[in-house]
Amino acid sequence: MRWDSVKEMNCSVARTLAVVGERWTMLILREAFLGRRRFDEFQQGTGIARNILSSRLRDLVRDGILDRARSEGDNSRVEYRLTKKGLELYPVLIAMMRWGDTWLCDESGPPMTLMHRACGAKMAPDMVCSHCGDHLTAREVVAIPRRPPHARRGERADRKRPVR
Repeated sequence: MRWDSVKEMNCSVARTLAVVGERWTMLILREAFLGRRRFDEFQQGTGIARNILSSRLRDLVRDGILDRARSEGDNSRVEYRLTKKGLELYPVLIAMMRWGDTWLCDESGPPMTLMHRACGAKMAPDMVCSHCGDHLTAREVVAIPRRPPHARRGERADRKRPVR
C-alpha cells in the first residue's frame, strides 16, 4: 500500500495521519499552540529547513488546520493562526507530550509543565469518560466498528432479500 492512499482508508487514525503524520507537522503545531504565528518563529522553534516549512505550512492551510492572514500593524506580515479544526488537535499533541514525559525523559524531568489558566495549578492531562467522568485507560474502552451502511439489523450483509 502506498502512503498517499492512507487518506482513503475507512479508518479515522489513518485519515488523521494523512493530514498530520508527516514528521515536522506536529512540531509546527506545537509552535502554533505555544503562540507562534510567523514563519520565522516557526523556523526558529523547530529548526526545519525553510523550503520544507513553507511546504508544510501550505499543506496545513490547505487542510484547514491553519489560516494564513496578514497581521494587523505597520509591517503587515503574514501570520498563521490555528483554526477551530486546528485547535481540536490539542489533545493529540498533549497526549504525545504526556507519553514522551513518561517514557523518554532524562533524569532532569519533563521539559515543560502545563498549568491551568483558571486556577493556576500544575495539571496533568487525563482521559475521562464524557458520560460518567471516570478516568480511562486503553483496557477500559471498547472500540465498536460502524456497521456497513447496506447491512440491516439481524441480516447478514452478503445475504440478499427474497423478492416477493
